[in-house]
Amino acid sequence: MDTRNLLWVNSDAQITIPVALKSWLIDDKSLTQKLKQTFEDFSVNVLSQIQCRAHKDEADLINTKANCIIREVELLGNQQVVVFARSIIPITNDTKDLRTINDKPLGEFLFNDSNIIRGELQITHTGNIWGRRSTFTIGNTKLLVSEFFLKNLYA
Repeated sequence: MDTRNLLWVNSDAQITIPVALKSWLIDDKSLTQKLKQTFEDFSVNVLSQIQCRAHKDEADLINTKANCIIREVELLGNQQVVVFARSIIPITNDTKDLRTINDKPLGEFLFNDSNIIRGELQITHTGNIWGRRSTFTIGNTKLLVSEFFLKNLYA
């Protein structure tokens, strides 16, 4: 999925979100936990995890010009892809544990540490795909997690 050139707005903006999607899109708790509660069979399929530069808007949001780990995954519920996620993880001492999680959900790490601070949710949509993103601050490092909700989840 191409995540460049999307228009993102803060979650409190006046936008009309489909009713079936609203509880997923504006929930500030762990998406991983919610998916595990919803689906009997939850798994993560890592599409790629490479070191390169983030898109300009992503890099600007987390204030980095350096190469990062770009992790793209599919989140599956009952063997169907329900969410596409893209994470931008700067390479610092603060993020060394994140860079080796393999096919474990990133959300489990982010929401199980009370020292990690989540930033404001932003929302986007293109066609019938809706997404959200937010920063997470670990120590002195900001990372970015973007999640795109597919029709299999809410239709």
